[in-house]
Amino acid sequence: MEGVSFLMLIYVFVLAIFVGFELITKVPPTLHTPLMSGSNAISGITIVGAILSAGLQEFTISTILGMVAVIFAMINVVGGFLVTDRMLKMFKKR
Repeated sequence: MEGVSFLMLIYVFVLAIFVGFELITKVPPTLHTPLMSGSNAISGITIVGAILSAGLQEFTISTILGMVAVIFAMINVVGGFLVTDRMLKMFKKR
């Protein structure tokens, strides 16, 4: 990351938080569950990156953080699929 200052990275991070908060608060409640279940599927990309980070040959802080990221991303994916399954069961006729 040559040429990118730490202050610029903080600026982008804070801007992403603000934009994400504004987007999520504007979503109507009827679309929230399908939107979140779709975004949970994207956590699969996080899992791939976390596995790559955790699978390094040397034991460093990135290995520990990668393992923590794998655990949290898997919780997110499994929870997303459970919520989606429950939502779809609500629309089935008895």
